[in-house]
Amino acid sequence: MAPPAAVGGGGLVLLPPPSSVRGKRTQLLQFAVQSNSAAGLRGQPRGGLSRALSSDRRILKLVSPCVARISRSSLSLQCGGGAERSGVEKSNAVVATHENCGVELSEESQSRGDALLPRFPAMVESSERNGRGEEEEVEEDKSLGREGIRSNGASVAAGGEPNWQRGSRDGRVLGSSGNGEVMRDGAAAVAASGNGQAVGESSKGGMRWNMLLSTEALEDAHLNRASSVTDAHVLRRKGRLKEQDGLIEFIISMHSTHSPFQVMEKLERWVREHLEDPMRSTLSRLIPTLGRFHTPLPLVRAFHEYDEFASLSRRRFVPPNFAEIRHVLNIAQVHAIAEKLSLITFDADGTIYADGHHIQGDNKMIGHIIKLMQQGVHVAIVTAAGYPGNAAKFEDRLAGLLEAFKDLELPPTITQLFHVMGGECNYLLKVNEHYKLEFVRDELWMSPDMLEWAESDIRELLDDAERALRSGSARLRVPIEIVRKPRAVGAVPREPTIYEVLEELALTVQVQLMGSRLPFCAFNGGNDVFVDVGNKSVGLRALMKFLNKKPCETLHVGDRFTVSGNDMATRSQCSILWVANPEETAFFTRLLLTDIREDAILPGLMHNKLSS
Repeated sequence: MAPPAAVGGGGLVLLPPPSSVRGKRTQLLQFAVQSNSAAGLRGQPRGGLSRALSSDRRILKLVSPCVARISRSSLSLQCGGGAERSGVEKSNAVVATHENCGVELSEESQSRGDALLPRFPAMVESSERNGRGEEEEVEEDKSLGREGIRSNGASVAAGGEPNWQRGSRDGRVLGSSGNGEVMRDGAAAVAASGNGQAVGESSKGGMRWNMLLSTEALEDAHLNRASSVTDAHVLRRKGRLKEQDGLIEFIISMHSTHSPFQVMEKLERWVREHLEDPMRSTLSRLIPTLGRFHTPLPLVRAFHEYDEFASLSRRRFVPPNFAEIRHVLNIAQVHAIAEKLSLITFDADGTIYADGHHIQGDNKMIGHIIKLMQQGVHVAIVTAAGYPGNAAKFEDRLAGLLEAFKDLELPPTITQLFHVMGGECNYLLKVNEHYKLEFVRDELWMSPDMLEWAESDIRELLDDAERALRSGSARLRVPIEIVRKPRAVGAVPREPTIYEVLEELALTVQVQLMGSRLPFCAFNGGNDVFVDVGNKSVGLRALMKFLNKKPCETLHVGDRFTVSGNDMATRSQCSILWVANPEETAFFTRLLLTDIREDAILPGLMHNKLSS
């Protein structure tokens, strides 16, 4: 074999390609960089390929032209003989076949959610990128184009290879029908009937939403808990989630002396003990800031389900991280509450849609929310956004959902199960007969102590909060704009700043307002810091009393449960699901709906069995 690449001037000289590139990524990279010189690796000392591999991204920039040349000439990757990949999808993705692990991509591509894991069924979906840059869209390589992955129309399953196809328009796959036909997510919504026949988009809006609600193939056929490539991407660690929680950190620390199974077994027992006696339980002594549980948690069962693809129990050197423990807790909470769920509340920004966006017609949560309501579950969106006396602004944020209500002509028996709570706890809205939002009178739903809040106390709280925001921003040297509302005041930086600065500002305000006569919420919104009169705990307690719901049958889904988040207060009122983004919200809601359907079917099956 030729010696490793040397550093020097000149271009990359390709040797004749080997007969197959179905080897390890290292071998392909080694072939690519073998040359008289390696331009682009200047500045690195001689030291062989192992030293060069540490600059993976820079090597990939050199490798991509040669892969392009190879793919355009004669090479093709055969998947069981039934499908052919005729182009390279991304300029910086080197596709190779590991001898034991199936298809893998470069590390950079995997970070964007492009890994094709052979143990998962055939369901690949590109991640949705939001405008805040949490995951930047990968630019299409102009020299290669985007040919996608072609198929002969048959399932590619020979030799244990994954059965996968990708649409020619935008590279997204929703799933395949029972007879091998593919449902693509293009300009038209596509559903599948019971025999797998594709159904095109109807010109009527009602048909569009009916397809969204009735098509189980799009979400349930491929859903066996967290078992698809899409689910693995949704549940992978995001890295931008603010990870602060005493319970989760304690669970992680236990893995230094216990196996993952032993950890979950102990925790499940301790949670039951804590439910019976929160003041003198083992968990209360180990984690003084723990708070309350409202249901038992089947953590062992949840661990086994998540372990199917996360391989927590098989890892010898890498313990579970924060996000993985959070996922196990979420799965356990879904199982625990599905049977008796009566009210579910969702945060808005970052939970059911991206920060700064609204519910559009293609939002996955539309179908899930309607299905929950059809199961008799009350659904409420609890958000910090507050527009006193202006229901139209709330409607703008939920336009896609309200349009679906109207197109489906949902009866009042269904729409009356939906509410919106704004300003943390200050405004409650319902859906009227015209599928518009209207305010519910305060005296009908507010608690007596909320009705006694004096305007003078509200004004004093907001004045103190504004002074704290101004002084804190001056100390941190952050120029801000003050936004003042009837029951909220906020600081919006004039220039981009980092999260930690906003965190400091939010915590500073919390400390300075501790003596306030009214409850409040000072939180880091990610792009700003706001202080609201009241908090979600106050609002959720009033909503539960208004709808006559108990804590053990109520669930709140949010993305900010840290000390500077506005979802933290809900923990005292009900069970929670902690999500990182709207994709995770959709994933766990699907699990919840699956459990609800199973719980509804099981009594009938048991009755038939006993009768027979």
